[in-house]
Amino acid sequence: MRRSLGYAVADWIEANCVVPDGEHMGEAYELTTEMLRFLERFYEVDGNGKFVYRRGQLVRPQKWGKGPFSSAVICAEAYGPVCFSHWGPDGQPVGKPWATPHIQITAVSEDQTANVWRALQPMIELGNLAADIPDTGLTRINLPGGGLIEPVTASARSRLGQRITFAVQDETHSWLKSNGGVTLADNQRRNLAGMGGRSLETTNAWDPAENSVAQMTWESDAPDVLRDMIQPDARWSIRNKAERRRIFRRVYGDSWWVDLVRIDAEVVELIPRDAAQAERFFGNRIVAAEDAFLAPAAWAECAGTGTPPEAGTPITLGFDGALYDDTTGLVGCTLDGHLFVVGHWDPADHGGETPKGDVDAAVERAFSTWDVRAFYADPPYWQEDIARWYGRHGDVVKEWWTNRPTYMGRVLELFHTAVMTKAVTHDGNATLATHVGNASRWKDRGHLAVRKKFPQSPDKIDLLVCAALALEARNDVLAEPEPEVKRPGRLLVF
Repeated sequence: MRRSLGYAVADWIEANCVVPDGEHMGEAYELTTEMLRFLERFYEVDGNGKFVYRRGQLVRPQKWGKGPFSSAVICAEAYGPVCFSHWGPDGQPVGKPWATPHIQITAVSEDQTANVWRALQPMIELGNLAADIPDTGLTRINLPGGGLIEPVTASARSRLGQRITFAVQDETHSWLKSNGGVTLADNQRRNLAGMGGRSLETTNAWDPAENSVAQMTWESDAPDVLRDMIQPDARWSIRNKAERRRIFRRVYGDSWWVDLVRIDAEVVELIPRDAAQAERFFGNRIVAAEDAFLAPAAWAECAGTGTPPEAGTPITLGFDGALYDDTTGLVGCTLDGHLFVVGHWDPADHGGETPKGDVDAAVERAFSTWDVRAFYADPPYWQEDIARWYGRHGDVVKEWWTNRPTYMGRVLELFHTAVMTKAVTHDGNATLATHVGNASRWKDRGHLAVRKKFPQSPDKIDLLVCAALALEARNDVLAEPEPEVKRPGRLLVF
């Protein structure tokens, strides 16, 4: 038996909380076995009465009951025995309430905070807690002794510096860098640290191409983060009716209120247009969106050495340049198919403008370090620079325009195939991995193309383009006889 306040917290919840909606509205809220197990672990303490876990993550499918469950935990954090007081005669910890709890229900939008708030408010107003917590409202709940429960979104900057005791971070699969979710999570966790508070993430399975807060939590190596996720057998197909039912029985467990027939109907309708979404939201599986260019797992499986090639190694280079918005990158590829990042420059890190001098120096270092057999560079904004590199290094330097759908489509197809068949390796560079994961596939005049998830997205894909050009250059080098002696001449345009 664990040393845990979770047993007392569970008893307190069932004695004080009620079902917030539906046909059982107002009846005593009963925890399932899965919920009891989670509380037992989440409130586990060590021999000094300190919590084993600094924060927790609960990953479950749609309709499992994450909203009411997190509302019940909020009620306990507001008024229940969630802080260590002393040891009981049975060796179990005895809890006490926070003196002045300050709790935030957090999401990246008001609609998301409402998911929890709509369950929390009636859970308090319709049960035993109404007498102790009489001041409930649509935007805040005032607690006895000066405590507070409030909803907070990424845009509520004025409330992100407050010292809080507990936070529910809802639907963290949608907390991204682009919508402020990553910054929100970081800020809130710092605020919790100041009070010795903790947080609970509740989320569906995530798209591994988006690098969400949910994904970051799951992949973190921190030993004091509780991660709780139930996944079905990977061999079961959501497209097969019998196996789909096995998936549902596995991931919905003892959530007796879930109508699996209705869930099945929803999934059957969703599969033809977005099977990946059906997998994530109803199968609790981590699956990339179907428009993702490459699944992050496929890219990760191609990881090789992070050590740069030895000096003098024959390589090719791929370059994609920008000035003010996108990333400028330079990626190399050995003739045996190992991709490595030579350099990348984000204008935001350099006063808003790409440092062309630094890029030029990196190109020269590459030529002086390795035997560069081909250098394919996308010209927009960099024609003069490419011409200068050509003048120094000869016809291994070529303009390679990426705005030609037929040619670029073939390059991307070959790159995709090389990754999926593990015909290439890479150096594990995190920025390159992020750019690969950010890329969505689409058709440009009938040919494969890649783009950001939406036009103004801050999530970059430029290093993917560099890597694809470097691999294309390498393939062309292998298809040709040994290069002639390098000499200056007319700049070729490809």
